[in-house]
Amino acid sequence: MSDHRSGPFRSPLPSPSEIARLPSNGGSEFNRLIFESSPYLLQHARNPIDWRPWGEEAFAEARSLDKPIFLSIGYATCHWCHVMEHESFEDREVAQLLNSDYVCIKVDREERPDVDNVYMSVTQMMTGRGGWPTTIIMSPEKVPFFAGTYFPKSSMMQLLPHFAKVWRQEKEKADEVGAAIIRSLRELQADRQGGDLNASHLDECMAALLKNFDEEDGGFGSQPKFPTCHTLSLLLRIHQFNGDSQALSMVEKSLRKIRLGGIYDHVGLGIHRYSTDAEWLVPHFEKMLYDQALFAIANLECFQVTGDSFFEVACRETLEYVQRELTSEEGGFYSAEDADSEGEEGKFYLWQIKEAQEALGEDEASLFCKLYGLEHAGNYLDESTREKTGSNIPHLKQTLAESAKALGLPPEELMQRVEHWRKKLFKVRSLRIHPLKDDKILTDWNGLMISAFAKAARILDDSDYLRVARKAADFCLRNLRKEDGRLLKRWRQGKAGLAAHLDDYAFLAQGLLDLYEASWDCRYLEQAGLLVDSARQRFEDDEKGGFFLTADDHESLLVRAKEIYDGAIPSGNSVMALNLLRIAKFSGNDEYRQSAFSLFSAFSGFVEKNPRGSEVLLQALHFELSGAMEIVICGEPADPHARSLLKQINRRFIPAKVLIYKSEENADDISLLSPFVRNHHPVDGKPTVFLCRDQTCQFPQTDPAELGKQLENELKID
Repeated sequence: MSDHRSGPFRSPLPSPSEIARLPSNGGSEFNRLIFESSPYLLQHARNPIDWRPWGEEAFAEARSLDKPIFLSIGYATCHWCHVMEHESFEDREVAQLLNSDYVCIKVDREERPDVDNVYMSVTQMMTGRGGWPTTIIMSPEKVPFFAGTYFPKSSMMQLLPHFAKVWRQEKEKADEVGAAIIRSLRELQADRQGGDLNASHLDECMAALLKNFDEEDGGFGSQPKFPTCHTLSLLLRIHQFNGDSQALSMVEKSLRKIRLGGIYDHVGLGIHRYSTDAEWLVPHFEKMLYDQALFAIANLECFQVTGDSFFEVACRETLEYVQRELTSEEGGFYSAEDADSEGEEGKFYLWQIKEAQEALGEDEASLFCKLYGLEHAGNYLDESTREKTGSNIPHLKQTLAESAKALGLPPEELMQRVEHWRKKLFKVRSLRIHPLKDDKILTDWNGLMISAFAKAARILDDSDYLRVARKAADFCLRNLRKEDGRLLKRWRQGKAGLAAHLDDYAFLAQGLLDLYEASWDCRYLEQAGLLVDSARQRFEDDEKGGFFLTADDHESLLVRAKEIYDGAIPSGNSVMALNLLRIAKFSGNDEYRQSAFSLFSAFSGFVEKNPRGSEVLLQALHFELSGAMEIVICGEPADPHARSLLKQINRRFIPAKVLIYKSEENADDISLLSPFVRNHHPVDGKPTVFLCRDQTCQFPQTDPAELGKQLENELKID
């Protein structure tokens, strides 16, 4: 269960029993957010501000009172959102200004990415940067005339009266700013089309990544530094496509440095959101579900390419963390863990040498501190004073195998000792006050995590991972879908709600396709196809190509956005492009492929101007340019010989392929697949594999070794 204990910066979330006792109009202790499901909105339910959730009721009241809207957008595990709440939103003076001159609205960006997308674009246009909390002042018609991010109380006490006066006395200025913003938003959406995408775009992206690569510490840029693991997955595809050794070395360097650095939780496992420095030492301590999924997948794929168990272990450890901390009893995955506890960022994760000594004993602690860089003065600076206070972030300078060699110890012995230390330290840490857990279950992020577990189940031949992926997928299909088949956005404590966005359809469909390839279960392939068909019906731009973020009957915002930028999380359009190409291969229906081509065209102008901005879209392009294979496996899932054949496929990195299963179990469901599959049968009664391209197949293989040779020949670079 989630742990909502928190420190002085934030009131604890109201309990269900507190909410149940409230009268229908709230109560003096709470504002209107008390009736919401979002943990982020509930965090603000005790603020003295008369917060409202986003909705027509708030906008109607603003129009009736002729007041501007004060809009604040954030999320439950956002550190600076907590700081601004403590400094401003819990402050009576700030609350008085807001309540008297504004109608105040709170939005959880993870529940309403459509709202966040529009107003984050506005903030970036007006200020040149973005981030959360996002602060917007706008008209009752949702048109902004001021935008920013975090503001301390001193700034709030100046800007709130100023813009209230502008609204009362100089409304025409606000209208002029708003009109200019709307023009810019529409231009931003329109200026994305260009020519066809081709292999040169992969080359341009590779050149941009090389230019930005940190040769010393891996990753891209200087600081802050994000893992951007989908970028690493693209580099593996570039390496597979043209044999570029630099692409592979960039991935290996980056994943090693991330796993060794403080951005990785060496006690509790899992990866933090990003590093505040170039060396991956000091993280922003929140842990996001999507980061765990993307990090696990990148390590898994790198393991396939290199065979280095370092990357397999990194994948397994990350999935272990997700199973332990972010998996609900019902099977869905929780969203995140906070950076803060007891009012301090990172306090839960930091160690002093004396704490290590108490947990491990002086002798063992001495070696632990040496390996993991713990210092008496500390390696972590206090956020307010910028001075060392004896607190440390455990991190490694080299792999444990390298350390064992330097110490003259067998690697297995050192690794066993390290695991013994980790378990002891984890037990001690578990007694600390935990950061808040954001226990809402989001459809899109669950899709990413289903992909991670399904891919790990298939590649590592792990039935436990398959069980986790199945349970999560079944949970989503059962609880996050309406009777008419349309998806919902969020589930929390037994309650599902909110209209789904493109990302929900794209990411869940991707997860189901990956789960089909891991499970042989045609039900998941069928459901993925239905989701993609629904997305095409409700989200696709039939005129210009690509997909809108919101459905055709969704609430109208300033613009109906089409997002392609692959930032910390891939865009729905990028993921949908690959879904379309894969389903075209599964089904033999070329309409899906043509839809993908229209999507490529819709965003080719953006890719040309921003070669580093859409790495997942370029993964879809790689799939198409590689002439993806249809690999047909005829046999039974439980047949050991069929499993041996499948291992020859799964251990190799073959991103441009689909796996198609034909067995007695799915004989009735074969209509879901391309008609050409009906002509494939086991040879001499033995499980058989057919390697095909564009439905033209090579000689069938029943011998695993011969299949391996055939695969190697197919994967050769000309």
